Amino acid sequence: MRRLLALLAVSPLVTACGGPSAVTPSQASTAAPRGLPVEVVRVAPRDLSRQVSVSAPVEPLRHIEVASQIAGVITLLEVEAGDRVEKGAVLATLDVRETRAELARARALLGEQQVNLERLEKLRARNYIDEASLSIAKTGLAVAQAEVGLWETRVSFGTVRAPISGIVTARYFEPGEAIAQHAPLLALADFSQLVVRFGLSELDVAGLEAGDAVPVTVDALGPEVTLPGTLRRIMPATESASRLVTLEVALPDTDRAPLRLGYLARTTLVVDRRDNVLAVPISSVGLRAGGSYVMVVNDRNQLQQREVEVGVSRGNWREITGGLAAGEAVVTSSPADLTAGEAVRIVRELDASA
Repeated sequence: MRRLLALLAVSPLVTACGGPSAVTPSQASTAAPRGLPVEVVRVAPRDLSRQVSVSAPVEPLRHIEVASQIAGVITLLEVEAGDRVEKGAVLATLDVRETRAELARARALLGEQQVNLERLEKLRARNYIDEASLSIAKTGLAVAQAEVGLWETRVSFGTVRAPISGIVTARYFEPGEAIAQHAPLLALADFSQLVVRFGLSELDVAGLEAGDAVPVTVDALGPEVTLPGTLRRIMPATESASRLVTLEVALPDTDRAPLRLGYLARTTLVVDRRDNVLAVPISSVGLRAGGSYVMVVNDRNQLQQREVEVGVSRGNWREITGGLAAGEAVVTSSPADLTAGEAVRIVRELDASA
């Protein structure tokens, strides 16, 4: 009896000193939460548009090589590269003395034919000749007139005039040199409209159309200057060698620095616009025979398997076109390693809109 009383007296002291009975079962459950630790992403709208960066030199809308229409020796050529000329201005003259002599001869023959026709008309009026003789004289006069017109045209070819207003970009000959017929003499560029002709893959032009805004940067002006370019036209065919479609972007005037031909211009085009689409990490999407699915954490912190419809992939993200709503928590790890209905606890959340 004395031994039993001693054991009963010692028992409260063991409990008070932190023995095994100091923690209740409910307290143990609170200190050690149950559930598989997972990382989730809150579904939110995201920009998955695809962009393409291209570069090309600055060019004039019109660039013309002015050719000589006749062969000859250049007698006058005073314009230099960089000079501005107006439409119709004399650029060069060629030696056409021989052509002028031919013109004088043709005019003399024309006068002779005119006198002869007048004489025959008077004879015909008196019935001294037949109508056929008069017709032959009229034909001879027409031929002589055509001959004069031919030599007048060739004489005019001796003066080379500017077909457009612009700036001389190249000069290929010097005074005193002989030039062949149709050989280029000068190059003219119309600086009133500068363009950039970018080459783009045939797969990337479907979403573009004339009139689209195209921001352009020019290396010579610095990266902080962005020119508001406009897509002027899309060429109807691809280049045979590169298989690229040419986009012609019109540039505005800039007061900061003059644009020069050949300056390198750059732009970034949005070729597949997908603004404000729902997306999840690619690792969140599982595949099976029925389609695609993800694991969603429900309000009871349990995994729920959800069938989803997917769209394009951009980087580490996959577009979701159906099956999910904004704000739902989707597990970022592979759903093939998870079991529907399993209890989980969220240890980290990712921002899908970042």
